Amino acid sequence: MTYDSSNIFAKILRGEIPCHKVYEDSDAICFMDVMPQGPGHALIVPKAPSRNMLDADPAVLAKLLPLIQKITKASKAAFGADGITVMQFNEPAGGQTVFHLHYHVIPRFDGVPLKSHSGKMEDPAILAANAEKLRAALA
Repeated sequence: MTYDSSNIFAKILRGEIPCHKVYEDSDAICFMDVMPQGPGHALIVPKAPSRNMLDADPAVLAKLLPLIQKITKASKAAFGADGITVMQFNEPAGGQTVFHLHYHVIPRFDGVPLKSHSGKMEDPAILAANAEKLRAALA
């Protein structure tokens, strides 16, 4: 399969669709997932186009891991989480639904299961507040 530049994350990267941005540098952006599986669920999206890890440039992947770690540490602190789940999916059989490489960073709390990715969008005020918490922890 080839990369489709009309995917929602490509549109966010181009500024065509708004997001609750947490962090951005020349290589990637981090923003809140609009259908979170838990409070503070964020996404890390590289700016370089690729469907997923299967076709990603290894140099892009090398730049992402330190950012994933940075966001993970900040997320644990910002939300007082007991742990963090980092997820990444490849192709439909692997659970991928948006075909631009991305990583999920989800704060986790003992005894609290992940919510399903239901298609129900979170209240924008909650997303904005969570983005602010995460930005503050990154400062």
